[in-house]
Amino acid sequence: MRVSGPLEKAKLYIESHSKQSSAIKKFHYKLPCITISRQTGAGANAVAKILCSKLEGNYKKKLPPWTVFDKNLINKVLEDNNLPESLADLMKEDKYSVIESLMTEILTGQPETFTLFKKTTKTILQLAQLGNVIIIGRAGSVILSKLENVINIRLVASTEFRIKNLQKAYNFSRLDAAKFLEEDDKQRQNYVKTYFHKDISDPLLYDAVINTSKISFEETAETIFLLVKLKYPRLFD
Repeated sequence: MRVSGPLEKAKLYIESHSKQSSAIKKFHYKLPCITISRQTGAGANAVAKILCSKLEGNYKKKLPPWTVFDKNLINKVLEDNNLPESLADLMKEDKYSVIESLMTEILTGQPETFTLFKKTTKTILQLAQLGNVIIIGRAGSVILSKLENVINIRLVASTEFRIKNLQKAYNFSRLDAAKFLEEDDKQRQNYVKTYFHKDISDPLLYDAVINTSKISFEETAETIFLLVKLKYPRLFD
């Protein structure tokens, strides 16, 4: 089936979980979730695309397909009033209580003006509970740190490597790429520090930290794939 846009991907993900609920119940909703935190330009989207293909090619066929949720797709989900409700409908009461408990803990003392942040956090928690999802950015590793079905990955790379990637991806000059890199990294650090009081570069937040300027995107995806397979061998053919 050809999927034409980000919302279609999200809807297909939700629909597949709904249709295959009996197969999911067999595994007690412990389908894996992968978060990828990254330095700007370290190749998270490229790695996630390769990883998703590897997982799909080796996964049990009766389970829902893997889906990558990056910043853009999560934003699209939040813009669609029906999708968050659809996600909630898939959650059992005991699972939803886990989300509510984590939300309370994360947001204690936060002012009500952080509405978008709260919706984003809740959506990420719901996606992780459903599983078979790769979540890029949005402090996923911090939000989901207490869930047992989550593997948290951090991608780093040398400054020069990241600048070259940005130049290639956005047709930047070297100066513009360097400026974008510095500003974007700072924004991500500030987001995690402001909302979660954590240091995004702390290696203890992650199960693995991989340097993509020394390990290729393909090798990085293979490494993460093996981690998933080792932790969840019964989910693979």
